[in-house]
Amino acid sequence: MRGGHFVFFVFNKSCAVAIVPFVLLIASMGCDVDGKLPNSEGELSSLGPDGGVAVVTSGIRFQQVAESDIRADYRNGFEAGHHAILESLGGGVGVGDFDGDRDLDVFIPRGGGFSREETIAGLASQVYFNDGDFRFRDVTSGSFVDVAYQYSHGSNIGDFDNDGFVDVLVTGYGALVLWQNLGDGTFVEVASRFGFADSLWSSSSGWGDFNADGVLDLYVAHYANWSWMNHPMCAGVEPAVKEVCPPRRFEALPDTVFVSGGDGQFSDGSEVFGLRVDGKGLGVVVADFDLDGDVDVYVGNDTVANFYYRNEGGRFEDVGLLSGTALSDRGTPDGSMGVDVGDLTGDGLLDIWVANYESESIAIYRNQGRGFYQHVSQQMGVTAVGALFVGWGAILLDLDRDGDLDAFVSNGHVVRHPVNAPVKQRPLVFENLSSKRFVDVALLAGEYASKAHEGRGCASGDLDGDGDLDVIVSRLNAPVAVLANESVANGDWIAMRLIGTVSNRDAVGASVRMRLRSGRVIVSQVKSGSSFASTSDRTVFFGVPAGDEVRNVDVLWPSGKTSSHLNLVSNATHTLIER
Repeated sequence: MRGGHFVFFVFNKSCAVAIVPFVLLIASMGCDVDGKLPNSEGELSSLGPDGGVAVVTSGIRFQQVAESDIRADYRNGFEAGHHAILESLGGGVGVGDFDGDRDLDVFIPRGGGFSREETIAGLASQVYFNDGDFRFRDVTSGSFVDVAYQYSHGSNIGDFDNDGFVDVLVTGYGALVLWQNLGDGTFVEVASRFGFADSLWSSSSGWGDFNADGVLDLYVAHYANWSWMNHPMCAGVEPAVKEVCPPRRFEALPDTVFVSGGDGQFSDGSEVFGLRVDGKGLGVVVADFDLDGDVDVYVGNDTVANFYYRNEGGRFEDVGLLSGTALSDRGTPDGSMGVDVGDLTGDGLLDIWVANYESESIAIYRNQGRGFYQHVSQQMGVTAVGALFVGWGAILLDLDRDGDLDAFVSNGHVVRHPVNAPVKQRPLVFENLSSKRFVDVALLAGEYASKAHEGRGCASGDLDGDGDLDVIVSRLNAPVAVLANESVANGDWIAMRLIGTVSNRDAVGASVRMRLRSGRVIVSQVKSGSSFASTSDRTVFFGVPAGDEVRNVDVLWPSGKTSSHLNLVSNATHTLIER
């Protein structure tokens, strides 16, 4: 049904029918107490912004690629029967160009398992090189990545040594693993050699030049103080049913900032940067949130307040509570997992998106300027999808090339016997309606999006080079899913690959402003981290709305340098080098 358009009709205080070409959602499904229309899985369609009729057209669609040759799966060791909280996190995926051929390769952490004797065994990560047209080649053995050092979670891609070849930091239980890319198709593990001594349970991380010296530093989020010595028995729905313990049963672990000395060596700068020690971090995104020229950090914490570290010139200040980004709209901490940042409302400011636990809304913190944010999930329509989802990977991306950011959220429960929602859950695919409101169109976005999975981290990038953004999803105890974007295009596209020279080579923190002939300005940023335990391609991608064209592109580099670029043609990827 590529090229199809779908229409929802939702009425307040009455029941309605959703009609699409060749598809009729049966009206006899009934309404809930608020008069909203349930879909086939029992979640609720969104009401209109005025509380009345919402008419939504959508051409967003994914096709799962069965013949991608990616066979890697994430294993959590559930079959050993320990019900350890370690099993619940799952893993992410990393997308980047490892071999320098200008197409996107994939790095996949694979978790691990347990023995009955309470030992933990990691599984080696896998690396796939892109041969074009969604065909990937397993190069794990030949690249020397086929060694397991930990029970792994996250894949954080970044060029930490500024040599032009992106490296991979893998988070997990018991150690950090750093795969240095040698540029010849092989990697070498160098974590201990370069000072990444970290035995705490790490989940997500983000690269960023926090002290503005031109090289990348690293923020690592840690989760909870679980071990075999601290492995309580927790009951499930019935006292005799063993269950995974909730995070509140465990103390928080402090996060870490590793500061580069510029010579390849890193040291622990957590105290110097003023990090708090009471987070249970799951999601990290590094970006210049306040557009003041240095990179900040946002951390999604589980069951405790989220951190928003504003960079004050080589030291962080947590302004989460002051800015309005630490808590829910009810003033309570959420169970936050996936995070991302982008201009959701078209005002040129970067907003924050946070995927949360069931019974908690996805949080949209709208940037009001001057360091203040407003929780606008209700106004933006995301609260209306219901409270049955446990959100993990969250990425903001323009799926239909209309110039605004849509959202993809992968979901799945963390316990074995949930009461309110199933273990497997479908993803959420939010279409952005003119930067004013989101509507979940997942049920109409293809077979994968309409079915349930144990989803965890996800990442995006133009995997087949056709000018739209595809998605790859990590799932518990199942192969990763490669989703080709087959959405109806509402315009052209333009992409920019930024290379720093004075700034860090990855240009993390660079702000990009695209001005169109119509006068519309669309902004983006080179960021690190985001989603959950995953890395999306850092190429800056813009949809160019139909009937419009690019006038100029301005870049504010992390070094403070600026550059303006004219005559950049659409439907092409441009390399912009800091001069």
